[in-house]
Amino acid sequence: MTEVYHNIFKLRLSNQLRCLYTIIRDEKTSRADFVFYSDRIIRLLVEEGLNQLPVKSKTILTPTGSTYHGFEFEGKICGVSIIRAGESMEQGLRACCRSVRLGKILIQRDEETALPKLFYVKLPTDISKRYVLLLDPLLATGGSACMAIDVLKQKGVSEDRIIFLNVLASPEGIEVFRSKYPKIKVITGMVDDGLNEHKYVIPGVGDFGDRYYCI
Repeated sequence: MTEVYHNIFKLRLSNQLRCLYTIIRDEKTSRADFVFYSDRIIRLLVEEGLNQLPVKSKTILTPTGSTYHGFEFEGKICGVSIIRAGESMEQGLRACCRSVRLGKILIQRDEETALPKLFYVKLPTDISKRYVLLLDPLLATGGSACMAIDVLKQKGVSEDRIIFLNVLASPEGIEVFRSKYPKIKVITGMVDDGLNEHKYVIPGVGDFGDRYYCI
């Protein structure tokens, strides 16, 4: 069962999840294994994100000629990845949602100030009418995610239609979302100890994008 705290949803720490996180945290893990096991965690996050979407009643006819009173999702969705690390989560979303629309936001952190800068935005034209799964594997200071959310809000997306998925989060980043965006749901796999002097999540996994994409 997923743990819930003020719109912060944390995956249940099962034995499987403990093992998966140990593998991706290990500096000795090969890139191939890092990608494989990260993808397994991402799939779990996407599934939980989809669990948070609203549904409405739908009646269908089964192949036996029986009537079944079921449900369907209330609205359309799209994924928005924060480039580049967020793109690692797109395949997990596609695996669960066929032909899902995807948007991209490029935000880079200034290494001297640790502040985010916006460089590129490409979103579906009807994004204001969709539920948005925002994708970024690490929630550190929350600066990049906050900038991405501000972009989405400028495009007409309401906070209660945004679900933020991340593999790891820091307590500092979680607190930013609780105080600044109380209507946004955050789905995370694990909340780490905190941030170091360089504003990296610890114990963390290192640079997620570098480990996922670089050989």
